[in-house]
Parts: sequence; structure tokens; C-alpha cells
Amino acid sequence: MDTEQVTAVVIGDIALIVVASWLLGALARRLGQPTVIGQIAAGVALGPTLLGQLPGDPTKTLFPPEVLPYLTVLSQVAVVVFMFLAGYEIDYRQLRHGGRSVLAVAALALLVPAALSTGAVTLLDGAFTAVEPDAGGRTFVMFMAVACSVTALPVLVAIVRERGMTGTPTGTVAATAAGIMDVVAWLVLAAAFAGTGHTAGPPWLLALVLIVLFAAVMFLVVRPLLDRLLRRSQAWLLSPVPIALGLALGSAWVTAGLGLHPVFGAFLAGLVMPRRDEAPDPEVARPMEQTAGLLLPLFFVTTGLKFDIGGLDTDGLVLLALILVIAVAGKLGPAYAACRFTGLGPHHAARVAALVNTRGLTELIVLNVALDTGVIGPGLFTVLVLMALVTTCMTGPLLTLIGRNERPIAEIGRVDRPAGRIQAP
Repeated sequence: MDTEQVTAVVIGDIALIVVASWLLGALARRLGQPTVIGQIAAGVALGPTLLGQLPGDPTKTLFPPEVLPYLTVLSQVAVVVFMFLAGYEIDYRQLRHGGRSVLAVAALALLVPAALSTGAVTLLDGAFTAVEPDAGGRTFVMFMAVACSVTALPVLVAIVRERGMTGTPTGTVAATAAGIMDVVAWLVLAAAFAGTGHTAGPPWLLALVLIVLFAAVMFLVVRPLLDRLLRRSQAWLLSPVPIALGLALGSAWVTAGLGLHPVFGAFLAGLVMPRRDEAPDPEVARPMEQTAGLLLPLFFVTTGLKFDIGGLDTDGLVLLALILVIAVAGKLGPAYAACRFTGLGPHHAARVAALVNTRGLTELIVLNVALDTGVIGPGLFTVLVLMALVTTCMTGPLLTLIGRNERPIAEIGRVDRPAGRIQAP
């Protein structure tokens, strides 16, 4: 193909992806599922799992090898914007006022599935090597710990809004705990991938030192300068969005040069970006959300092109069952116990547990990072994508089953000071 032909095919592919994602996203909402489930389904449907099974393999016709690099670059830009938002929308006020319930849920719902996955890789290594021959080693173990314990904060927040739980003890505890878990999970993943043979870059010790120095510069130098610049730009009536986008892309470029995936730099940029009264500025968040929303369907399709459920054999199904038990039991039980121990009622505790079991888009980004860097292969990638879909689809039905509406509290994260517990109505 010449440049004009490639350009035409890319434009046509983008149109197809946007429309298919919009239709299936709307269908998912009608079925009580998050929009992201329909968008993921669109990516899977356009890939070898469904469309590729038709006569003539329409998937290869629609997405020839020549256009995939262009779609991949656009999808990575979407992921960078999304990860910036994931860091930027962490509300520091809730981190301070969430009470003991938040810390207990974050600790147990992160550490228990991480420990279970580590034990499974060590004691049941045959189940993993049957699907992933190169399973084992420090990087793989740390990756599996993150893959089984991560929670999708943006999807969780969307579900909380759709279910009318914003400002309730359930929504506050779940969202704040998920924010803490996201930060820790990305730090662990960065440490796992830094300077290993899976990424191009300096040796791991030098890479780790450089990453720590870069993070220090971002927080101690870049953040104060940006805060001062944004205050002046308000007087000049300038939009802060280009600053935010430049920060996200620039930080992603630096971490990529240090041997880490660009998503780590984008997440760091979101944490560093100054906020308005310690809360995310709608003038920054809203345009970035719209940009990510338009481009993220490209990420789902490029993910779907790597996903082939038809290649899943008996060994893959056994491993999927094992990972689902670890991922679901490691979230639901510990999160419920943490809430009950710190004073929340049984219905509130059950709803928090159901919410933090949501993995969604964050899990897919983790899996794509691992696949791109060679930590896992297509077989385990397919198994873990299915785990992400199942655990995310469980959330809506579980919340419906638990039932009982919940009244918002007067202040988000209001706590009883002597006991340090969120008051449940």
C-alpha cells in the first residue's frame, strides 16, 4: 500500500471502530453494564475471535498489517490520556478523610489477591507453564500479583455515578480505596519492569535510581512551577488543557526513554498536575475525558486483535478457573471483612466488596503493557482478558442482588473522629 491507501484505510477503520463501540457501548448500558464492557466487546468482535472466523477472514481485510502501527500509536495516545486522568482524578481530600475503612479495604483487597497469586505461581507452577512456558521469575510473579489485585478506579467511579452512590459511605470507601490500590499497583508494576530484560533501557538499578529522581523532580520542581503558571494563565484567560496534555505526553516520553512503558509517566503526570482546592479541575478533567473517550475504542480494537478465545484449550480453561478464584475470592472476602471490622454494615460492606472487584480498562492496560514487553504471551493474555471481563461484568448483577438504596452522607468521607469510622446510615 502507498501512503494514500494506508491513510484511507486508517480513516475507514477509525469510523468503523467508533460506530461499533458506540453501538455496543449503548447496548451494554441498556443491559445494566458499564459502557466500557460494550466497547471491549466491540474490540473482541472485530478481532479474530468473531469477525476473523467468517469466510475470507474480514479482520485481516479491514485491518491489514500496514495500518496496524498507525492504529497502535493512536491507541497508545488514548491510553496516555486515560492514565493521566486516572492519576489526576484521585481526590486527595478523600484519602485523608476516608477513615479506617478505606485503609483496611485498600490493604486487604490488594495484599490478599497478590499473596494468593504469588503462592499459586510458586506452588502450582505447572498450571501456568502449560499456558505460559516462560512463567516464573521476579518480574512475572510481581506482574501476576498486580494483575490479580488491581481495581479499575475510572470504571468503578462510573458505576458509582450510574447507581446513584456518589457521596454515600459505599461510594466513598470503594472509590478512595481503589485510588490507593491503583497508586500502589502501578508503583509495583514499575518496579517489576524497571531495567529488566523485558524493556529497552539502562540496567535495573540505574533505571530505578533515574525513575526515583525523575519522580522527585516532577513533584518538587515541576508541580510548583505548573501551579504558578496555571495561576497566571487564569489571569490571562488561557486554557490549562494544553499544559495538561503536554505534561502527560512529555512525562510518558521520559519514562519510555528510561525503559518503562509510557503509561507510567502518564500516571505520574496525573498525580503531579496541580488541582483546584485539592480537587480535580473540571476545566482540565472534562476535555481530557472527552479526548480519551473518543480515542479509547482504538485501544479496545488493537487489544481485540491480540485476543483469540478460539485458541483457548483445556489447560487455558483450567488456568482461567484458577485465576478467577484467586481474583474474585481475594477481593470479595477481604474487602467485606475489612468493612465489617471497621464498622460498616453488612449491606454497605457487600457493595464495597462488589465494587472493588471491578477490573475493566485498568486491567487491560496492565495486560497490554505485559504483552508488549514480553512478560506474557498471547495464551496467558487471553486468559487474563477473560478474567477482566468476567470480574467487571459481575459488578452490576452483584450490586442488584445486594439491593437496598443508600442515602448520601452530608459530607463525602465524613468520619467519626474518636473511632475513625465512616458513619453508615
